[in-house]
Amino acid sequence: MENAALKKELERAKTELWLLYEISNAMRTTLKLPEVLYIILTAVTSHDGLGFNRAMLFLMDEKEKILEGTMGIGPSDTQEADRIWTHIEKEELTLTKLIKRYHDLKKHVRESRLNSIIKNIKIPLQEKSGILAMTALEGMSFKLNAEDKAKDALLSQIGAYPCACVPLKGQHKVMGALLVDNSITKKEITKDDMRILGMIADQAGLAIENSMFYEQARQEANIDSLTKVWNHGYFQHLLKKMIQEKSDTNTKLSLAMMDMDNFKTYNDTLGHQKGDTFLKNTAYIFKAHLRKEDLLCRYGGEEFAVIMPDITKQEALYIVERLRKLIEKQFKNPSHKKPAAKVTLSSGIASFPEDGKTKSQLTAAADNALYKAKHTGKNKTCLA
Repeated sequence: MENAALKKELERAKTELWLLYEISNAMRTTLKLPEVLYIILTAVTSHDGLGFNRAMLFLMDEKEKILEGTMGIGPSDTQEADRIWTHIEKEELTLTKLIKRYHDLKKHVRESRLNSIIKNIKIPLQEKSGILAMTALEGMSFKLNAEDKAKDALLSQIGAYPCACVPLKGQHKVMGALLVDNSITKKEITKDDMRILGMIADQAGLAIENSMFYEQARQEANIDSLTKVWNHGYFQHLLKKMIQEKSDTNTKLSLAMMDMDNFKTYNDTLGHQKGDTFLKNTAYIFKAHLRKEDLLCRYGGEEFAVIMPDITKQEALYIVERLRKLIEKQFKNPSHKKPAAKVTLSSGIASFPEDGKTKSQLTAAADNALYKAKHTGKNKTCLA
């Protein structure tokens, strides 16, 4: 009897070591945050991983003081569970295979019902906000059974019982919280489940922290040092990426090319320091009055570009015209001994796919519209 129990314990330890090894190896292959999150959630939901029904990840936003839903993997109901799990069994999709198929499966994960629900969740970082907030604030793990439903409104709303919440700890701070549940099978979450889940969460927290450091360094390399907006090189990358996304989803995209009229005269008259201050203030005004999803870039010199997803030329025209009027109002002739030409804004707008289906075509169309604005009186916006 003792031998049988010992053999069972050794098999369990062997499985746990294999799982930790596989996850550790997988997380070393990438520093990209979406891939890291996918590996974590796949590891805890895969049948030869921890086998939880669903896994949901929430990351801390210290600036906004919220815990933000970032990714969720798993079925929303019994019918979806049967379909997914049958497919996984039929295709013999092991944990290793599922991790390697990230690029094939990322669209499905992104558009899944559970992921859409989770990404819309924002939890204030306050003790009264519930179990998830407490997990992140206190760095403690919690396990809840079906009889605990009254304890947390959010967990009840997404049907996450029985469930467990564990903190994702970086080297110096908590990065977020991992929520797992067995909402479909109702299988009990054991002490052994909690122990191995905690070990995986510790690995995951460090991987997420490293990924964020990498992302921060990458962003700093792509930021224009003067205006603190995206630089020209990254503009080229962003536009290509956005065109591909809009092509895949058959949605709209507009591009505005914007140039400061008479800036050279202003710069030559008042000096480069005043010119630099002008460009910094201009970028600040643009950022304050563009939509959150718009991507502002410094194209070069006194020229800016704005990638504007999901809107038409006419809708983009309304936004760019607002910027033009703000610039006209904000930057009047300064009271210097040397008079400086009044700086205004000329812009050209083109839209995908009607004005161009590639990066170069769309940029050329917006540039041509800008050229028209510059040569027909300045201080105006023209459409391609």
